[in-house]
Amino acid sequence: MAVSTFSVSLLFFFLCLGYFAPGCLTQNPTCAPRPPANGAPIFPNDVEKIRFALNLEHLEADFFLFGALGYGLDGVAPELAQGGPPPIGAKKANLDNHTRQIIAEFGYQEVGHLRAIKSTVGGFARPVIDLSAKNFATIFDNAFEKPLSPPFDPYISSVNYLLASYVIPYVGLVAYVGTNPNINGYVSKRLLAGLLAVESGQDAVIRALLYQRADELVPPYKHTVAEFTARLSDLRNRLANCGIKDEGLFVPLQLGAENKTTSNILSANADSVAYARTPAEILRMVYGTGNESKPGGFLPKGGSGRIARGFLKKL
Repeated sequence: MAVSTFSVSLLFFFLCLGYFAPGCLTQNPTCAPRPPANGAPIFPNDVEKIRFALNLEHLEADFFLFGALGYGLDGVAPELAQGGPPPIGAKKANLDNHTRQIIAEFGYQEVGHLRAIKSTVGGFARPVIDLSAKNFATIFDNAFEKPLSPPFDPYISSVNYLLASYVIPYVGLVAYVGTNPNINGYVSKRLLAGLLAVESGQDAVIRALLYQRADELVPPYKHTVAEFTARLSDLRNRLANCGIKDEGLFVPLQLGAENKTTSNILSANADSVAYARTPAEILRMVYGTGNESKPGGFLPKGGSGRIARGFLKKL
């Protein structure tokens, strides 16, 4: 019996669905988006804007890997460090198994982000990064505008580590949102969109885990998880000096979604659209100095790349 062309096409379709055969993309062009008729894959002006994110991706990669595994990028993909120095003070955290599994996945995701960026637009060596308990203690003291006793240690428990994690991925999220309008190449846009999606997911997971414990006191302090998030968000708003673009797990009703809820699992503006920040704002927060030309905090020697180094020249 003769086999119709339709039958062959239908069989191929189901094989694609069932086995994700490599030939699917070539046999069925709708599986891969066509490049736009006009435009370039990567515009020259895209490159440094995307590379800027490596400062944050390196920070996240080593923080998550060390926290979950006890070793960082040098133990997973040393070539991506490009000879940059190991992070200061990073170590394995005292995590429960559930949290450790999540954080390990985040760490591996950040390795992928570094590879994706560097293989697309090139990059630079890992900068000097301070992930020490002392640095985090300073951040949390600044958030509460007084010294916490004992000093906050991000590595001592799961809840402490999640609160320390609250400090990091959201910064990458708003940085990517801020970069998006200034990217022109279709390959650049695809990369940035993919990075933003995963950073947003990480932030949402961290906020959801903290939200489940929002009313719990963080031992040995007399402050709840929710208060910690509010204080940390307020600190970042102060440092960035560009209004409210960061919110804790609960907000006043007038800042809630459609002014109908004080619950704030996701931080967003009045239209529930993600906030955006500029490179200068990002550096003010990551440095912890409120000044994009004055290094400190997570990047004690300053960020790398033309954009970050350009601000340092203004000293």
